[in-house]
Amino acid sequence: MRWALVKVCLAVTTMVVVAFAVPLGLVIKEMARDRAFSNAERQAAAIAPALSITTDRDELERVVASAGSDMGIGVHIPAADGKPAVEIGKQRAVAKDITVTRRLGRASTTEVPGGSALLQPIALSSGEIAVIEVYVPEAEVSNGVGTAWAVLAAVGVALIIGSVAVADRLGVRMVQPAQRLAESAHELGEGQLGSRVPEEGPTELRLAAVAFNSMADQVVQLLANERELAADLSHRLRTPLTVLRLNTASLGDGPAAEQTRAAVAQLEREVDTIIRTAREAKPQTAALGVGAGCDASEVVRERMDFWSALAEDEGRKVRVAGVERPVRIPVARADLAAALDALLGNVFRHTPEGTAFAVDVHNAEDAVIVLVSDAGAGIVDPVAAMARGAGSGNDGSTGLGLDIVRRLAESTGGDVRIGSSVLGGTEVRIWIQLDGRAPVRSGHRGRVRRRRRGAGVAQA
Repeated sequence: MRWALVKVCLAVTTMVVVAFAVPLGLVIKEMARDRAFSNAERQAAAIAPALSITTDRDELERVVASAGSDMGIGVHIPAADGKPAVEIGKQRAVAKDITVTRRLGRASTTEVPGGSALLQPIALSSGEIAVIEVYVPEAEVSNGVGTAWAVLAAVGVALIIGSVAVADRLGVRMVQPAQRLAESAHELGEGQLGSRVPEEGPTELRLAAVAFNSMADQVVQLLANERELAADLSHRLRTPLTVLRLNTASLGDGPAAEQTRAAVAQLEREVDTIIRTAREAKPQTAALGVGAGCDASEVVRERMDFWSALAEDEGRKVRVAGVERPVRIPVARADLAAALDALLGNVFRHTPEGTAFAVDVHNAEDAVIVLVSDAGAGIVDPVAAMARGAGSGNDGSTGLGLDIVRRLAESTGGDVRIGSSVLGGTEVRIWIQLDGRAPVRSGHRGRVRRRRRGAGVAQA
């Protein structure tokens, strides 16, 4: 479109320049010719008074010499009253043209070698008609025409170049927003839902950008609602599945009990597969802006209230610390809730009834640490557990819980570590960066302002 606009502007400007420059050049040429013949008429008019008074050769030669070069002016006096014809100066016009001018009695021009000649008839006192011939060289007729044409050509070229430059700038102004719109549409098609178009450029393209951004926002909102629905479904299914699995342990032995336990295990695997698929299909969205995210303390309190009922049924002691004050983190509320549910679900799934667990929130200047610990047997190989979280899972574990947690931490530039807890079991540390810098390693833990142990404890 840019080059098309330049070509159109080039064609139109060229047509306009030609339409004006060619007639103007012809007018300039005609004006130069008129100027040359006007000078010739003035020279002829300077000699006419002398011819009306005398036809003496000597007198006329002096008048011709004073009027101009005798090589450029000629006087042709016919014979009369027995006097011979008088020819002064060089005759360039043919005798026929001189005779015709004398007979018609009006001035005329004729072509002669090297230029033109002005033939001006003058009535003599004797009644005869003399003819004054003024030579007009071709160089005088075209004097200044070449310069004028060169100036017109330069002006025309300058206009064409200027119009092309303006058209190119206008084309860029129109094409760039269109290119950005196409690139953003391509990115959106590839799943980069954070792609937006600057609302600038011509009115039509601004309206298109507004419509595109609105569409992208709606797509992001629809996908966010879908993810919220999937997370809510996982929350609703995980807890009753955990209860069912725990209850099947009390069924004893027998074919019916084994079938029930196998069905519950298969149902858990199917739920894990559904949730894993939803997590892997998470679209690429823009980073959270200033003021976005959630309050970690509020989310922890909410999810611990949710799991406290099951903990009470199983006789588990629960401790929550560090949630007395708001702690803002650059993580979506649904993501943090899903990570906590995954870790707490693992606690209920992989530790015996009555095993205590705790959730602690520690706030630092540039990071927030969420610790989920239990008093179980611990994880024998934390490296292998993390590998399952980063992969497809093995050894009877889907790795879903650690995969959710790992994605959450890495989205902020943080990391996840598995270690031994003060309760004697496993401790999963989620390090969430507040400024998006590289992950902070364990050597920097001293910068964290740890809260008093036991604060905000809820017993179940």
